[in-house]
Amino acid sequence: MPRSSSPLKSLADLQQVQRTLAETRAREAAAAAERAIAEKKRLAEQDLFSRAIGATQPLKRVAAVPLSPEPPAPIPVQHQLDEQRVLRESLSDEFDVSTLLDVDDAMSFRRPGIGTDVTRKLRAGEWTIQREVDLHGLRSDEAREALGAFIRTAFKQGLRCVRVVHGKGLGSPGKQPVLKTKTQRWLIQKSEVLAFVQAKPAEGGAGALVVLLCPSKR
Repeated sequence: MPRSSSPLKSLADLQQVQRTLAETRAREAAAAAERAIAEKKRLAEQDLFSRAIGATQPLKRVAAVPLSPEPPAPIPVQHQLDEQRVLRESLSDEFDVSTLLDVDDAMSFRRPGIGTDVTRKLRAGEWTIQREVDLHGLRSDEAREALGAFIRTAFKQGLRCVRVVHGKGLGSPGKQPVLKTKTQRWLIQKSEVLAFVQAKPAEGGAGALVVLLCPSKR
């Protein structure tokens, strides 16, 4: 009896293996069929899109190098302000200074609020003369422009005491000190000027003025 039961058991095992293999092949075939259907659907949709938009071609790329924008040129602000100030400035030759000048032993000028001690110290040479301009030989309009530029520059540089040489007018027609009188008028009209006095004999005497400027806000 034991010999007859072994073949039957082996046959049953073989059949079970065959069924398992058949089921596996069936599942793989079903999965492959599903993949084929999905791929066919994808290709159909892609073809539909291509027919809808028509023929296409890639855009041509143009070689380009990114360039940094050129920075704007610096604006010379201070130069513009100076130019505007020059245009606004108009020194009159007809300005009446007779009521503004102090005439004692020597002519002098000081703005309202400036004490007589200031002009006294100027006469005594207590302020060091830091720079000077010589207007000798210049025509009236040239002298006016030269004086205006000199005062502006001296004030901008923080200078406080300067000398203006205008001459005694001995070479003028009629021996009249025309430039001397005009220089006084022009200086009084300059807002940078606090006071001025006639220079000491050794510094030009009646042919020059010692001028005190306002403090510069540099």
